[in-house]
Amino acid sequence: MTLDQLLRDYLPILILLTLSTGLACLIVILTHLIGPRRDTKLKLMPYESGMNPIGSAVRRMPVRFYLIAVLFILFDIEVVFFLPWAVVFSTFIKNGQALFILLEMFIFIAILLVGYIYAWKKDALEWE
Repeated sequence: MTLDQLLRDYLPILILLTLSTGLACLIVILTHLIGPRRDTKLKLMPYESGMNPIGSAVRRMPVRFYLIAVLFILFDIEVVFFLPWAVVFSTFIKNGQALFILLEMFIFIAILLVGYIYAWKKDALEWE
């Protein structure tokens, strides 16, 4: 692939990216320069459904919450790998490699199942 062909293929994307980034920066700068700024004590207070805030806005979250969130993301992202596999599976059937790709997916599922059982045995999925 030559440099001329690369420029011809990717120049519109580069122009669009440059224009959109420039426009976004220009809008932020213009609103900061032109827009009114009247910071008062009342405007700087946190808004909590029309009630006066009580205590600090920062509170400690239990570590268990983050553990469950990370486990959810981990086991949720695995679904992303199933769709491309399902899409190309018919191609592998035509090529006679269906058993190989099916075996690969079973190994992937087995690894995920081991991780799921490990998290379950460690009570990582229990909230309290």
